[in-house]
This record gives sequence, structure tokens and C-alpha cells, in this order.
Amino acid sequence: MIALLFGPSAAALLRPLGLAAGDTPLDPDAEQAREWLREELSKLIYQEAQPTWFDRLATALWEWITSLSLDGTGGGQGLGVVLVLLLVAAVIVAAFFIFGPPARSRRSRIPGEIFGEDDGRDAAAMRRDAERSAAAGRWADATADMFRAIARGLSDRTLVTMSPGTTAQHFAGRATSVFPDHGAALAASATDFDEVRYLGHDGSRDAYERVAALERELRSARPVLPEAAAAPAGTAGATG
Repeated sequence: MIALLFGPSAAALLRPLGLAAGDTPLDPDAEQAREWLREELSKLIYQEAQPTWFDRLATALWEWITSLSLDGTGGGQGLGVVLVLLLVAAVIVAAFFIFGPPARSRRSRIPGEIFGEDDGRDAAAMRRDAERSAAAGRWADATADMFRAIARGLSDRTLVTMSPGTTAQHFAGRATSVFPDHGAALAASATDFDEVRYLGHDGSRDAYERVAALERELRSARPVLPEAAAAPAGTAGATG
């Protein structure tokens, strides 16, 4: 009965029910047979085998693209070429907004934060601003910018690490390990910076000139690196 109504494939679908097409229970009327088939086809195993909307969309899009002739001889074909180009452009634009522009070289980026403030200037720009402030008698601004020039300069030379949250006193301590002969001047300049930046002092010509002199000396001073400091001891041990 089932085979007559729905063909051999229907009997195969009914086998998972544990029933054979020739069994007596499988001689229902047409409506009951259809109901059994609907129940069987609604099972998860058959639903998972169905293509998703994305599969159908991808297949249709691929068939449409492959059906185009890119010779541009006809008006319809020319329109297809334009649509393909627009589709490619849309993908490129979407990738730009999702992933952003190509990353720039690390060398071209200047760390923005220094002593808790965003500042994109390099050491030379800070020094120029300090000199202009000094010429105008703004000693507090001049002193602060000149000390920032010291910190940015040593950071750019990778002699002192400037991490977020580094204070003027922390910087002075790190710089002293590289320039031990300037330790006292570094500590005094850090104090001058803290006074004009955080304590509201007006600054003075003397304080500015001390910081400016330190900045000039450190630009030409030879740093004492850990490897260089360890070399004499290692050499002495080797020759001894």
C-alpha cells in the first residue's frame, strides 16, 4: 500500500520505524500514511540535512557570477560587470571599517603619555616650547616643558623606560642608573617639575636654567649601560 501510494522510497523512509512495507500494520489509508511520512521527515536528522539560507544564498550568488560574461559586449553583460565591481568594492570597504587601516610603522609613533598627560610632542618640540616660555618669562611652563624634554629624549633613545603612571621622581631614579654622575641634578629637576606642575609654584629663572643645563648635558653625555658596567669585572676575571 505504501509503495503504491508513495513509491519504493517511501518504504525506505519507514524502515527506521521498525516496520516493513509488507507488514499488516503498514496497510493504512492514504491520510494516515502521509501523516507517518510527515512525522518521519520532521526528525532532526532530515532537518539538519537541509541547506541553510546562507548555503542557498551563496549558491545563488556563485551561479549568478559564473553566469556573467565579462567581455562587456552587451548592455546586460556590461551591467553585470559593474555589479561585480561594486560587490568587490563593498567587500573592501567593509574590511576597512572592520579591521581598520593598515598599521603604521612603530617608529613613526611617539608615545602620547608622559607624567600622566597626553602629549604627542617629541623632545625637540618640547625644548622649543620651553625656550619660548622662558623668553616670555613664564618660568613654570618653561621648567615643566624642559623636564619633559629630558624624559622624552631619554625615552626615545630607549635609555629609560617611560610606562603609564611613571612620575617625575620615578623617572629621575631610572635615569640615575644610566647617568649616575647626574643623579643629584636629576632629583633636583624632578622636584622643580613637581613644584611648578602640582604645587602651583611660579618657578624661577634659576630653576629653569638648572633644568635646561641638565637637558643639554644629557644629550651629549655617555650613558652607563648594565653591559658596560659588567664588562670590566668580567674582563678582570678572565685575565686574572
